This record gives sequence, C-alpha cells and structure tokens, in this order.
Amino acid sequence: METAHTVQIKQLQIAQKENLILKDVDLEIAAGEFVYLIGKTGSGKSSLLKTLYGELKVKDGSASVCGYELNGLKKKNIPFLRRKLGIVFQDFELLTDRNVHDNLKFVLKATGWKSKSDMNERIEEVLTKVGLDTKGYKMPYELSGGEQQRVAIARALLNEPELILADEPTGNLDPATTEGILKLLFSISEGGKSVIMATHDYASMKRFEARTLVCMNGELKDHSQVNYPTDFASI
Repeated sequence: METAHTVQIKQLQIAQKENLILKDVDLEIAAGEFVYLIGKTGSGKSSLLKTLYGELKVKDGSASVCGYELNGLKKKNIPFLRRKLGIVFQDFELLTDRNVHDNLKFVLKATGWKSKSDMNERIEEVLTKVGLDTKGYKMPYELSGGEQQRVAIARALLNEPELILADEPTGNLDPATTEGILKLLFSISEGGKSVIMATHDYASMKRFEARTLVCMNGELKDHSQVNYPTDFASI
C-alpha cells in the first residue's frame, strides 16, 4: 500500500524577491509523521514554512501540500489550502480583547462555520484535547504562557487539518512547560496528522527524538547527511 504524504516537494527553489534562500529542495512528509526543522536564524526555516502555507509563491520546482499544487496556486485558493493546515507561532497571536472560547469561535466563523451549536461542540472538543476544557471563559492574560500556547494549538486543530506547522512553538516557554507542549504535538502526530516543528530547542529534541531536517548553506538536508556535533552547536 502506497504511503500517503501531506507534503511532496521536488527540486524546489525557495526565494524572497530575487534572493534565493534554499535551492533544489526535495522533501516528502508522510501522514502522521513528526519532523523537526532546524538551522541558524536566516537559514531558511521560516521561508520553507511560508512556502508550505502559500505566503511565498512557488516558481521553480514542484510542490504539493495537502493535495494542493502550489505551482500557480491562485490567491483566491490560498484560504482553502490554509484550512487544511494548522499554524502555531511562537508568540501565540491570540486576540486579547476576547476570551478563549471567542478566540476559537472567531476562527470558525472566519472559515465558514454557521451553526452555533456545531461551533460550540467543536470548541469544546479541541479544548478538551489540549487539556483546557475548563478554561474557555478565561481571557488570554489570565493564562500562563503554556496555557496560551495550548489555546494556539487548539485553534490550529479546529478545522481538522492534515498538517500542523509549528514555528518555534516552545521558544517563549520554560523547560517543564515545553515538555508538555511537545508531548501534545507528538500525540497529535500519533493521531494521524503530520507535524513540522521549526525549533532551536535542541535539549528537548534529545528527549523527544524524531526525523530532523537541517537548513544549512542554502540547502535542506536530512540530519544524517550533515556532519555536525550531537549538541547541534554548529547549527
């Protein structure tokens, strides 16, 4: 049986304006796979993620994400691609003027949900999944950093995405809280969703091992192809 892939990229050139960031990128991510993405600041991690969610246009090479061909993807179709994705940022990006429940409701309404009962049920489901089923009435400022990031992950799960893109999701968290977030992300991948996590948190990577991709010298390589110390000091 052929393996299902959420990401298939061949000979992709990733550029911002005329500046080539990553060249000849070949990448396949299987459904349910957890992948770390590492590299120095400016090495291309964010540019790769932006390409996957349609922020950067694909010009040379081919790329398919969650069944959408990125080559020639029309601007009007980008929202449909993004409904197949869940995006988690380092700084949570919650709306500060409304509670947790209404933060999530805002996303559902923006992506076409109409039924109030269906929205309430889905919000309850995702908050339970991230361990915040009693926190829906809380305002973001009343939550810890770890709780805010769990809300952000709940938000990413709302539309049953096939792929989660997590850009430094533990960058603002303490080690104990980081461990809980990583366990949550790994459990999400075990449930069949692909997860790509850009990170500098090499200590956590040692505790939670997974396939690791390296952005280095304008290329994306599997960690097994790159000669660097096990403490990742050269990255």
